[in-house]
Amino acid sequence: QQHLVESGGGLVQAGGSLRLSCAVSGNTFNKSPMGWFRQLPGQGREFVAGINVAGSARGYANSVKGRFTISRENDKNAVYLQMDRLKPEDTAVYYCAGLLTSSKDPYYYDVQEMYEFFGQGTQVTVSS
Repeated sequence: QQHLVESGGGLVQAGGSLRLSCAVSGNTFNKSPMGWFRQLPGQGREFVAGINVAGSARGYANSVKGRFTISRENDKNAVYLQMDRLKPEDTAVYYCAGLLTSSKDPYYYDVQEMYEFFGQGTQVTVSS
């Protein structure tokens, strides 16, 4: 079981940056590929970025590629999303997500249904 808590959301002007953090409780973080999802107003939740257990493989949605960076610190049970060159269309509630596989899993995952745990979300608002 994992408990995920996001922080770092807020209001920022277009072109600005934010860094989201996700603290993960429990002792299974080193067996968990992690991801970030977002839910835009009036839409379903969508994949943003994923990272494997070792932090050696990352994947991004096309809409954020080159602007967002996912990372993790396994000794701190934390995962991050650095968001640069933000656009008004990035306005959404951002969710941290995790699933349990194994400490040797080399993959990240971009399918929401594969994730077992989600945080409560943090609001990101980008003004034009």
